Amino acid sequence: QVQLVESGGGLVQAGGSLRLSCVVSGGTFENQRMGWFRQVPGKERELVAAIGRSGTLTWYSDFVKGRFTLSRVNPMNTVYLHMTSLKPEDTAVYYCAASESLRSIVTNLGAYDYWGQGTQVTVSS
Repeated sequence: QVQLVESGGGLVQAGGSLRLSCVVSGGTFENQRMGWFRQVPGKERELVAAIGRSGTLTWYSDFVKGRFTLSRVNPMNTVYLHMTSLKPEDTAVYYCAASESLRSIVTNLGAYDYWGQGTQVTVSS
């Protein structure tokens, strides 16, 4: 069974940085397309960034482009979301997700097969 465990969330001031980590176990990590989503109460979960199998292909939402960087280290079964220039509107629960889709990169929430439990990121103004 595939399991995803996120870490690295917390409280940070606006303009600060955080790095989220997601460790994947129970599957063939190098075959999985990965993504980070976020959700605030009362709103739908939204894709923040996605990455292909090798890590060379990435996708970012407009609201994080230029501020967040997604990377993966396949031998460590880990994906990282490095967040900089954080804004109060980045406050959310952030979720790591894995997809076994054969697409190069996965941007559709419904195509993700496995999810972590989420980690809270709070940005104070």
